Amino acid sequence: MKFPGKRKSKHYFPVEELGRVPFENNLMSEKSVYITGIDQLLVDIEIDVTDDILEKYNVTKGQSQVLSDEIVESIYRECKDKNLILGEFAGGAVGNTLHNYSTLSDDRSVALGTICENIKVGDYAFKYICTTSSKVDFNHLQPVKGAMARAMCFVTPDKERTFAIGKGIMNELDESYIPEDVIRNSASLLVTAFLLRDEKSPLFKATMKAVKVANEANVPVVFALGTSFLIEEKRDFFLDFISKHVNVVATNLDEAKALSHHDDPLLAGEFILNLADLVLLTVGARGLYVCAWVDEKNARETKDHLHSKSLVDYNAFEYSRAQLKSDCEKPIKIYTHINPFMGGPVRIENTNGAGDAALSALLHDISANNYHRQCVPNSPKHNANYLTYSSIHQISKYANRVSYEVLKQRSPRLAHGLPMKEESLDESYWEL
Repeated sequence: MKFPGKRKSKHYFPVEELGRVPFENNLMSEKSVYITGIDQLLVDIEIDVTDDILEKYNVTKGQSQVLSDEIVESIYRECKDKNLILGEFAGGAVGNTLHNYSTLSDDRSVALGTICENIKVGDYAFKYICTTSSKVDFNHLQPVKGAMARAMCFVTPDKERTFAIGKGIMNELDESYIPEDVIRNSASLLVTAFLLRDEKSPLFKATMKAVKVANEANVPVVFALGTSFLIEEKRDFFLDFISKHVNVVATNLDEAKALSHHDDPLLAGEFILNLADLVLLTVGARGLYVCAWVDEKNARETKDHLHSKSLVDYNAFEYSRAQLKSDCEKPIKIYTHINPFMGGPVRIENTNGAGDAALSALLHDISANNYHRQCVPNSPKHNANYLTYSSIHQISKYANRVSYEVLKQRSPRLAHGLPMKEESLDESYWEL
C-alpha cells in the first residue's frame, strides 16, 4: 500500500475522472500514523516432533499451554540433543503482527511489554531485537531482571502446531509503563487473550489500563483470541470483554467456535459481530472470512457472483467499507470469503504466524484510512466515518496474499526484503 510509509508514488486513477483527488494535494502527513501493541515478548523455537514427545511432557496437541521454565528447558535440551530444532525466531502473536505491519507499511509501530534488563550479544533478547523490523519502536519496553520467555512450537507430521510456553518475565509489565499519550494517538491498539490469562498478574492490569485509555480516546481496540483452550476456559469473561471494549476480533475457526459455539464460520462470524464491529476469521485451507457492519446508505453491492452457504447471499454487499456499528444509522452486516491465494503454496513450510500476517494486512488498511483522512479530509473516500480504507472484499485479498508469504517459509514473520510485488494485487486495490 502507498501509505503509511514513504514509497515511490504512482497514480492509479485516470486524470479525467470526476471527483478524483487533485495532484496538488500533499499526500505526506506531518502527523505520524502508527499502531500500538502489547505483547508477551518471547522467542519461538520450532521443533519437528512426533506425538510421543507431546505425550511424554503431557502437552495437549493443538493447544497453547504454560509450563514451568524448568520443564521447558528440559524439552529444549532433549530436542537439541536429538537435533529436532528447526529454527529459533522472534515470536509472539502481537510481536509478529507489529513486525509484519511495519514491513508492509514501511512505517512505525510501537511495542509494549517486558524485556531483559541486561542484554548480551547472542542471547534471546538480543536475537529478538535483531530479527524484528527496525520500524518497530522498542523505546517504551519495560526492562526487567530475568530470562526472556520461550514458546516451544511443536510441529507434528500432520503439520498441527502445539505450543508450550515458558513464562520467564513476560507477565511482569507494570501499568506504570503504559504510555497513555502513545495509545491515544495510535491508529489502533492490538491486544490478545494471552495477556488476560492470569488476572492476578501485573500484565493483566497493564492491559486493562491500556484498553481503557484506547476506549476513552476512540482508538479501535483489536483483539486476537489466541487459543481455543483459553477461550473455552474463560468464555464468559471474554464475551463480556469483547462486548465492552473490543472493535475488531481476529480469530481462527477453533477459537471462534469456542467463543460462539458455532461450527460454521459464517454463523460464528455473525455471532461475534453482535459483540464487535469487525471480524477477521481464518479457516486454514478454506481461506478466510471478513465480517463487518456498514450503514445501509453506504452499502455497495458486489459485482461478483452471489454465494449462499449458511447465510443466503452472504456476500451481497462485500464491496462495502467497514464502519463502527455505533456510527451507522441503519447498520447491516456484511460478509466476504476468499479461498487461499493460488490454492495455497505447493508446499506449506509453516502455519505458525499465518493468522498474524493476515491481521497485519487488516491493520495496515485501517491505518491507511486514518492516514488518508488526515492528508485529504475532503476526499470522497471520507463521505462517512469509515473504519477501513478499502472494501472488506479487497481487504480479504490483501490479507490472503500476505498470509501466503508466511505459509511458504519457515519463519512466522515476513522477510525484511518483502518479495511480494505490488503488481500481484489488482491495481484497483490501490485506488484513491
